[in-house]
Amino acid sequence: MKRQISVILLLALVTHVVAGPKYRWNSRYQNYIDQYKDLAIQEMLQYGVPASITLAQGVLESGAGFSELTLKGNNHFGIKCHGWTGRTVYHNDDAVGECFRAYDNAQQSYEDHCLFLRGGRRYSSLFTLDRTDYRAWAHGLKAAGYATNPRYAQQLIDIIELYKLYQYDQAHNYDKFMVKRAEKDRPATPQGVLHSISRYNDNYYIKVRRGDTFEAIGKEIGISGRKIAKWNERKYRDNLQVGEIIWLKKKRKRAPKQYKNHPHYVRPGDSLYGIAQFYGVRLKSLIKKNPQLARSQYQVHVGDEIRVY
Repeated sequence: MKRQISVILLLALVTHVVAGPKYRWNSRYQNYIDQYKDLAIQEMLQYGVPASITLAQGVLESGAGFSELTLKGNNHFGIKCHGWTGRTVYHNDDAVGECFRAYDNAQQSYEDHCLFLRGGRRYSSLFTLDRTDYRAWAHGLKAAGYATNPRYAQQLIDIIELYKLYQYDQAHNYDKFMVKRAEKDRPATPQGVLHSISRYNDNYYIKVRRGDTFEAIGKEIGISGRKIAKWNERKYRDNLQVGEIIWLKKKRKRAPKQYKNHPHYVRPGDSLYGIAQFYGVRLKSLIKKNPQLARSQYQVHVGDEIRVY
């Protein structure tokens, strides 16, 4: 009986080693995906490489944007020189001091990744596959020799399925604002990772983290910090509170259409400015929609009805 149990344990151990550990969701991977998904979609629509595959390779090859090769040369896909005439960086890989391509920004790396696959004879068969068949693409890349790791195909598949990257293979357009952001070099931030950008009311916003200033946010996003302060109806040197919303484009004149007949009822802790920020509406527009506010010198009280559309 002991021998039988030992054999079972041995088989389980071998199976684990061969299959390898499964990925677990982590915020660094998700941040990377949020930042570059629209760039991956753009390149897919232009060159035909599935966005899911591009993103999974980017996450894996670049360490979600934090590998030495990515930080030194914006190389997100581990592409070696191979006749490259542009800027280069040297990095230890299969051998010491190997030559790798270097780029000015992530957009150049993403585009060159697609051109590398399209221009290489060894990868030509991939483009006969359905764009939504990420499993076939993953195994095809491994079979063509993109990576030496025997688990490379399964690693890509695991990342795609965990983060549901296959949804982007169905896309017919991309967010130009996010592509523009991805074209910039990864800046340094106190937390080491970029803010997640959310979209609402035809605008974009982030939530303030500890240590944020309009200047630092502007550098990260690639927009003047003074403009961001103005769009949020604030002063450039204002102190920002953790968790507050900061809009990245000029706010709208009204809330989304679903609030047309649904006013905001003031709750404890609300302020007129806070309501404007919550809905992404200009403070002046909110005041104009609610002339009754003049009677209370623009102060709000719990239970007040505030039109936001």
